[in-house]
Amino acid sequence: MISIILTRLINIYKIADMLFYEKSSSLLRVKVAAVIPAAGIGSRMLSNIPKQYIKIKGRTILEHSVNIFLMNFNIKKIIIVLHKKDNFFYKLPIALHPKVFSVIGGRSRINSVLLGLLAIHDSEWVVIHDAVRPCLDFHDLEKIMNVIKYSTFGGILATPVINTIKYSINNLSVLHTINRDKLWNALTPQCFPLELLISCVKKIIKKKISVTDEASVMEYFGYYPELVRGSSKNIKITYQEDIDLASYYLKK
Repeated sequence: MISIILTRLINIYKIADMLFYEKSSSLLRVKVAAVIPAAGIGSRMLSNIPKQYIKIKGRTILEHSVNIFLMNFNIKKIIIVLHKKDNFFYKLPIALHPKVFSVIGGRSRINSVLLGLLAIHDSEWVVIHDAVRPCLDFHDLEKIMNVIKYSTFGGILATPVINTIKYSINNLSVLHTINRDKLWNALTPQCFPLELLISCVKKIIKKKISVTDEASVMEYFGYYPELVRGSSKNIKITYQEDIDLASYYLKK
């Protein structure tokens, strides 16, 4: 009983902290939407359900990822991009939220992102977040959205690389060590002007160039996003051991 009461008190404190932080944050003068690609099947997780629907602390990973955006008063619309055979999303409470909309994705992540972007009709900026990053801190979300105030091309959350990086040409032996001094791990959310990103994504798809995030698209066409240092807790769920780590972060 005592542990239940403590858990509830901690949750109340977190909500109060978020509300205070929101009130102390400046309201952006532009309209912002969010796109959350959730059409992946998570084959590396070796699960019988897509990893975004695995539950941690009583909620799916996707719900944890979406809820932080629902709490942000600057975000007016959230587009969830789904696999055409998704049988899970519409059973979740977030599917009924008035800020949440869904579209069917494409053959690849970048195609799915484009379909999500095209579903936005009333915003000037967009933040894109991986569906399987459930540990995003609301302060970090505010930080990345603040680039709207001073950047022309947007920015990304990132962390400095701390591990020693080895380069291999055959994935069996080390060829040399890469200097990590100027290397960063790209995270999400990533925040960009909507129309500029749509234009660049359309061109990258037409050129059939492979990219792994939206910042790569912008970089290819000469638009260099700001680096905004984020928390290393903002992990991407990829393997089974990531579930345990996310569970630990989410209970704090």
